[in-house]
Amino acid sequence: MTSDTAAAAEQAPHKKAAERVFEAAQSLFYEKGIRAVGVDEIVSRAGVTKPSLYRAFASKDALVAACLQAAGDRNRAAIEQAIRAAGTDPRAQLLAVVRHKAALMADSDFRGCPMANIAAEFAEADHPGRVVAAACKAEIRGRLAEVAATIPVARPESLADGLLMLIEGAFSLYCGCGCGELPAILERNAELLIDAHRIAG
Repeated sequence: MTSDTAAAAEQAPHKKAAERVFEAAQSLFYEKGIRAVGVDEIVSRAGVTKPSLYRAFASKDALVAACLQAAGDRNRAAIEQAIRAAGTDPRAQLLAVVRHKAALMADSDFRGCPMANIAAEFAEADHPGRVVAAACKAEIRGRLAEVAATIPVARPESLADGLLMLIEGAFSLYCGCGCGELPAILERNAELLIDAHRIAG
């Protein structure tokens, strides 16, 4: 795309340049990985000039962090919706969260968990994206533990960790081999884990 074409695209009346950059980056980072996607590819897909990206985001790392924060916000909202829809039974609430996660694997565009993906790409714990990812993971762990504590179980944090291990393990395995039975296996093992903790409690 030439600079004249990109500049003309920026003047389109619909979405602002920053919005198009953000949407393009979210898609590309998830599709291809963060390291594999450069700024040139982002602005090309967004139909904007490179200065437009840097007016909205101080750096690629800042854009990565913003994209992960948005993914975390969507994940949090989906989990809360699943919990509300499950009614007042905490066991059903936890299983609803697991079923929501299992359903994600049916999407043809599924590429695993964005938070886990960045941890695999960047070793530096202080990378802006990893900082966001760690905070999002901690928040979800805390929410699951909060629900688990109302079952009750002896160690709600342990149950929350176990559920997250099942979910992320299933995500990783699904991305590796695409086993169509994994969503059902995930749900069944989540039921067994919850009940094992409940008995222990």
